Amino acid sequence: MENMIEALKSLDWSPLYISLKTGIVATIFSFFLGLYAACRVMKASPRKKAVLDGILTLPMVLPPTVAGFFLLLFFSRRRLLGMFLYEYFGIKVVQSWLGCVLAATVISFPLMYRNARAAFEQIDVNLIYVGRTLGMSDRKIFWRIVVPSAGPGIASGTILTFARALGEYGATVMLAGNIPGKTGTISQKIAMVVQDGDYESAGFWVLVVLMIAFGIIYLVNMVTGKKGWTMKRW
Repeated sequence: MENMIEALKSLDWSPLYISLKTGIVATIFSFFLGLYAACRVMKASPRKKAVLDGILTLPMVLPPTVAGFFLLLFFSRRRLLGMFLYEYFGIKVVQSWLGCVLAATVISFPLMYRNARAAFEQIDVNLIYVGRTLGMSDRKIFWRIVVPSAGPGIASGTILTFARALGEYGATVMLAGNIPGKTGTISQKIAMVVQDGDYESAGFWVLVVLMIAFGIIYLVNMVTGKKGWTMKRW
């Protein structure tokens, strides 16, 4: 037992810290961007809605490495945008923790957007009309009526978004690389130790991911409040 405690103390926990930190920040960005995008798309015309919905959902269906490739093209210091950010603001995206956050946000954003939009579409429109008759502004109606009414769907979307950002691998490798202690997430750690033949370390980190994933699923079930069907005895 003591040997196990000593081994845990000597273990490099930076992949877990980096993954959690990246997941939290990416979820915050995805949360507000997802709510805003869902609200704007719902107000658009059917043709415009179809185009915007396809663009915003695209990162969810593309292979993560493809999304990472496009991000690398945009933010590389050899490209106009990356060069501009670095020379005028000192912001480096490639091979940095910021790249981890950006990649995780792009990949996880569609989950937040789709869940928020689905939740908004189920809201009783009469509630919005009541708010307008009471003289409430559109902003107050959104935050005091729409968001609370869509609370379970938004909450489950937020949790799933965090889970997706936490486990992001492909786009992160393309944009941020795998720098231990800086951009090395749990997913990258597992891939690296497996390549080295260290299946014991890989199994440990897989167990950590499984525990986090189970906790996330449990939270989703608690938030949505869905009860399983029970078989009745005849």
